[in-house]
Amino acid sequence: MKKITVAKGDGIGPEIMDATLKIMMAAGAQLEIEEIKIGEKVYLAGNSSGIDQQAWQSIRNNKILLKAPITTPQGGGYKSLNVSIRKTLGLYANVRPCKSMFPYVSTKHPEMDLVIIRENEEDLYGGIEHQQTDEVVQCLKLISRPGCEQIIRYAFEYAKQYGRKKVTCFTKDNIMKQTDGLFHRVFNEIAQEYVDIENQHLIVDIGAAKLANSPELFDVVVMPNLYGDILSDVAAEIAGSVGLAGSANIGATCAMFEAIHGSAPDIAGKNIANPSGLIQGAILMLNHIGQNEVAEKIQNAWLATIEEGIHTFDIYKAGFSTQKTGTAEFANAVIERLGKKPKLLPSVSYAKGIALKIPPYQRKLPAQKILVGIDVFVDFSNIEPNDLAIRLQKLNSAALELIMITNRGTKVWPNGFDETFCTDHWRCRFYAKASQSVQKSDILQLLQAAAEQGIDFIKMENLYTFNGIRGFSLGQGE
Repeated sequence: MKKITVAKGDGIGPEIMDATLKIMMAAGAQLEIEEIKIGEKVYLAGNSSGIDQQAWQSIRNNKILLKAPITTPQGGGYKSLNVSIRKTLGLYANVRPCKSMFPYVSTKHPEMDLVIIRENEEDLYGGIEHQQTDEVVQCLKLISRPGCEQIIRYAFEYAKQYGRKKVTCFTKDNIMKQTDGLFHRVFNEIAQEYVDIENQHLIVDIGAAKLANSPELFDVVVMPNLYGDILSDVAAEIAGSVGLAGSANIGATCAMFEAIHGSAPDIAGKNIANPSGLIQGAILMLNHIGQNEVAEKIQNAWLATIEEGIHTFDIYKAGFSTQKTGTAEFANAVIERLGKKPKLLPSVSYAKGIALKIPPYQRKLPAQKILVGIDVFVDFSNIEPNDLAIRLQKLNSAALELIMITNRGTKVWPNGFDETFCTDHWRCRFYAKASQSVQKSDILQLLQAAAEQGIDFIKMENLYTFNGIRGFSLGQGE
């Protein structure tokens, strides 16, 4: 008997959760349910995170959360509960299988059968944003080697466990050479350890186009957080419907399972919502906790139900579907087919011990880190690049000199173009003279001189080399 935490959520959440729990119990799942309250009511009671300490403790004790969709109230000040749970509990891997149910569910891609594995904790989803000038705000994109290693290794281990033949990586490292470049480099390193699995890298824009047009070309796809968030929804939709897709969020100790769709408050309480997404999330959960026979029984019964044309309104197609059902009736139809297998759709057979164990990150010896300069970001309006350069060159010292000014990443000094539009946000690079290293005291001296000159510096980034390799971008186009 496994004790799990269950959150029925908001909107259609209680209906689809009740349907899902009923199916699991009928199939013989050995579960003890501990229910928690999270979401809209908790938000509106004054908790900006949507979850209280008692709920946190339940999840941490039981290690497994089966969650229905929640509603985040309109307006500012409310944190994303999904992001909070994923990051706080270290749920680094988001796993989303996307498989066509053609011809029983409409799709243009009948041979589609892929899994998107998305990094879940970092990238732009750190949510670190600042307004720096009247005209410019920033969001920090943070990519770490530990984060890259664990998600990429998870993708290859998943492919190995499930007998998949290829892992494809999507990044944009032709532009973001440091952040996405790190993800790509780690992918190449880890791929060498899995010689029996084909590996492929694509720039995310062409990769997304191929995924949308020819998803049958892909098997397992791994990518950073933002791209994975967007493209996993795209993949689910072109497979047939976002409403049919489940999601697993896996960490070293805890895991969360859910449908990927929202709470749909407009149809709440009408007994018309499709519970399939949450059913798929529950199947992922059952495999994760080792109740593979139950997961297999439910999935085959679900496939048989879909194959027999018993459909909820979202996928019902007149002249093709045989019966339009409500939420509860669909659950009953699945229960009636427990023990059956589909006749035309491929049935499933789940191996034992599917939960993947990724070894903990092994920190490497620190690189030789040398300070070689600083990027000083300043707020100036109504000033031309050449005039700004004249002011900033007064800050040159024996150790540092101004070598470049950019605006929104485009070099505007020296040799800038008059046609380049400039905001009030400037990156001003001071670099070590004669390739010498720089001391922290040199940086402090430069900033003190800037303050005395009335220069409004708003942010600084030290420039380092690591084992002689530049750890910063050169500028547009590099």
